[in-house]
Amino acid sequence: MLPRALELPVFPWDTLEPVKETAKRHPDGIVDLSIGTPVDAVPAFVRQALAEAYDAPGYPPVQGSAQLREDIARWYHAKRGASAVLAHGVIPTVGSKELVAGLPFYLGLRAGDRVLMPQVAYPTYEVGARVTGATPVPVGPDPDTWPSAQMVWLNSPSNPDGRVLSVIELRKIVKWARHHGAIVACDECYAELVWDTPEAPSILEDRVCDRDTTGLLSVYSLSKQSNLAGYRAAFMAGDPKLVSTVLGIRKHLGAMMPTPIQHVMRAVLADREHVTAQRELYADRRQRLLKATANAGLIHDPQSVAGLYLWLSAPGMDAWQIAEALAKIGILVAPGTFYEDNSHVRMSLTASDERIRAAEDRLNKEPLFSN
Repeated sequence: MLPRALELPVFPWDTLEPVKETAKRHPDGIVDLSIGTPVDAVPAFVRQALAEAYDAPGYPPVQGSAQLREDIARWYHAKRGASAVLAHGVIPTVGSKELVAGLPFYLGLRAGDRVLMPQVAYPTYEVGARVTGATPVPVGPDPDTWPSAQMVWLNSPSNPDGRVLSVIELRKIVKWARHHGAIVACDECYAELVWDTPEAPSILEDRVCDRDTTGLLSVYSLSKQSNLAGYRAAFMAGDPKLVSTVLGIRKHLGAMMPTPIQHVMRAVLADREHVTAQRELYADRRQRLLKATANAGLIHDPQSVAGLYLWLSAPGMDAWQIAEALAKIGILVAPGTFYEDNSHVRMSLTASDERIRAAEDRLNKEPLFSN
């Protein structure tokens, strides 16, 4: 007898295919700004590091090498202001999406438990909860309005809407979680890409948790800052007891990061120049698209201050109507309905400069969206 199928949401991008077909028919080709996948070259020193470590015949440790764990801990100290992160409170993961999807399972959540998540959110938080039988509960930013729960997902800077939680907001959430005995996991994958705000604080930062990581986890990925989406290079840090629990299950599952990728991660964490250069590329693309979308009559959410996306609306139109109007000029975006918002679309900055110029030209021709 086959097991009962999980009741999971439809994979969002499958529903975008008809709109994509419309965009493909543009005579100058599609400008695909729907998915945040890096398109720029992997830095040369990364390719060199990968070549240096190619001779790796043995199984790598699931917890990562001691050197990598120490480097990740030092990165948290230096870049995230999180001096309480310890090497044994760190684990590398095969990209961050598999961890986001699997974390409720690794932490032992089950039917009857609640997993809180932002109202507008990356859909994998919901999927991870449903896989365990737990109940996903969308909540607003104020914990005073939250029900009790076993786990809370935060995302700052947020995908899709680019919002950032302040130190004050994060401290309030930590206080709430400790009162209710909940675990807080914060997805911080866009933390290096801040634009209209001075910082994106970590849940593990000293100013947030007072150097006590109990019950707290931070998730980070090198995909965005270093163009390493294809390398699946990410990590989690925080409460050593929680990390140990996750590690114990991952050992049984054989969730190992390949040794060459671990070597690459060490090189990437030690280099700041390439992160700055990539951030400048995205900053330029963002400013160009902000100007062009405004000329076309689209409105950018003023609270969207970080990340890899513009969060756009148009007067009197819903998300699919905006997406379809943009597809007619060959520009593909993600409707906000993918993230439980029917009034916005998400426009990615991850396209080549040539495709960004094509989008600018099309958006600047005439105001597509007006009262």
